[in-house]
Amino acid sequence: MKIYKKQGDTVQIICSPEESVEKGDYLHIEDRKLKKGLIVQVVDIQFANLPGILEDMLRDVMTEEYVPGRDYDPLNVSSQIDILKDTKLLVCKIRGAVENGRVRTEASWLPSRTTSRIVHYPIERLASTKGAKRPVTLGRTRTDSLTVDVKMLDGRLNIITGKKGVGKSHLSKLLILSLIKNGAPCLIIDINGEYVNLGLGKDDKPSPVVGKISVLKPGVNLRFSLAGVGLKTFLDTMIYALDLPRTSSKVFCRIWSELEKSGNLNLNSLNEMIRRFSCHESVREAIYSRFSTIMDLELFTDDPRLEFDFDLFVERMNGGHAYIINMKDEHSISRRLIVELFISKLTEQLSDMRLRAVFLFAEEAHFYLRETYWDDIVTRMRHLGIFTTFITNQPDTVQESVYRQADNIFMFNFTNEHDLEAVSRVAKIDGESLRLIVKDLPAHRCLVVGDIVRDFPVVINVDPLEVQTMGQTRHFFQD
Repeated sequence: MKIYKKQGDTVQIICSPEESVEKGDYLHIEDRKLKKGLIVQVVDIQFANLPGILEDMLRDVMTEEYVPGRDYDPLNVSSQIDILKDTKLLVCKIRGAVENGRVRTEASWLPSRTTSRIVHYPIERLASTKGAKRPVTLGRTRTDSLTVDVKMLDGRLNIITGKKGVGKSHLSKLLILSLIKNGAPCLIIDINGEYVNLGLGKDDKPSPVVGKISVLKPGVNLRFSLAGVGLKTFLDTMIYALDLPRTSSKVFCRIWSELEKSGNLNLNSLNEMIRRFSCHESVREAIYSRFSTIMDLELFTDDPRLEFDFDLFVERMNGGHAYIINMKDEHSISRRLIVELFISKLTEQLSDMRLRAVFLFAEEAHFYLRETYWDDIVTRMRHLGIFTTFITNQPDTVQESVYRQADNIFMFNFTNEHDLEAVSRVAKIDGESLRLIVKDLPAHRCLVVGDIVRDFPVVINVDPLEVQTMGQTRHFFQD
């Protein structure tokens, strides 16, 4: 391999047909005189368009079918020309430099074309975390395993994105299990019921983390009491999930306060008080219609034996537990209500320092998370201790401000140009590299960018799991 051209942060390298190189590979351009080198990543592989190649190929096309007999080539020139025809041009991006045996992310010098030696550079020297206290193997590159520190998810915003069926949920389950094994509290919003068997192995036997996972089903083992939720959380739910007008919310606060003072705060009393409270008819109707919607979903109860125990929830979470909210078959309104309730309650518990932190995994968040929560989660809630991972196959539903503040992004295949344009706004990798690499990724192959790989983009095959992952697309034709 030899350097052909450099322009900006792009280096083009001439490569022989026998050299095994793929997109995402790292190369070391070692300048022997300067005793330092450049680290570049292959983002595209092309044919080298050498002078005269096109004419020779056209001549072959015109003569191969119509000229009989054998070619006479005593100097074996044709074999050399055939090699030139297959010579590859590697389009690479500069990712850093090696000086005195240390890797640096900046490089402001140019290696020699004649004395430089170009070899493959092991990914583990760049992105793997040696001596990590909490190691987790995400997958394999062509030659190495990628082992990172799960701590790189702590205090950070993460995005897992790609078109459907490429392995997004599989990767998120791998991250969740790694966090659970290291005692981290997790809350998973599961809209398709594909996380509920994380505690079972493929042989239907309990996995080592089964005691650390609880599955909550709304209306079954996830029901709330009015006193347990509190006025602020209940009111936030009515305002943000059901669009209760501000004027009506003030009246509802008065109704709640009167019942609370009298010690008669329950569903029947609240229902009766709303119906006979002295206020404008339109205000009463606005409150009552939304309260009836909540009651119809059967998410609240007056029976203390059936209500969700938030104190136990906090105790278990602080001990490193994972709660999965299974919202499969739930109505869209029910989803929004549950998410509003939980996030509002989590914010309250984190603010009071009762809960240390929560790793929140939000699958297809645009189905249930109001837009005003995006910036809230990215900014204020990160400081409170909610560290979110968004999993989506519709990247344009995620606000640009979220992408720009994301610390780690895991990108699977995208072929739609509109989706690629949305993802290319990521600040930690140039848009050209992202589009060239991501567009050709096969299923279960992923581009990892961010703090977790020390800002060196890495392409990996995600490791398989020994638990029941579920979530596979159901097919009619089984062959």
